Amino acid sequence: MARWLHRSIVALTAAGSVFLWSNAVARDTAPSVTDSTVTVVVAALPREAQRTLTLIAQGGPFPYAKDGVVFGNYEKRLPKMWRGYYHEYTVPTPGARNRGARRIICGGDQRTVDPCYYTQDHYNSFRRIRE
Repeated sequence: MARWLHRSIVALTAAGSVFLWSNAVARDTAPSVTDSTVTVVVAALPREAQRTLTLIAQGGPFPYAKDGVVFGNYEKRLPKMWRGYYHEYTVPTPGARNRGARRIICGGDQRTVDPCYYTQDHYNSFRRIRE
């Protein structure tokens, strides 16, 4: 029996468009991030995520010691790649006393911001970031 994630809908507004994203999916039936319905444009990301993308492109410096470490993709939510392909970066959460749940995961070269994925719920769901 699948364990269900909590139900919530997050609305992001950018450039006059509203993007809806629901994470009310079973853990073992999470949508593929290659599906065009689970993408987000950079302008629709929180400002902190946009700043993190800029730091990634610049190669740092990063505010957290764990930024840039290998992301194992143990949840199997991202396309399957070899170990070491994905790296994770913290997206600061205003008011959080720790790293919070928001991350950006990028594949390939560590200074490349494509492909990159945004998660606001600590790896339970991802959206592919597109320009």
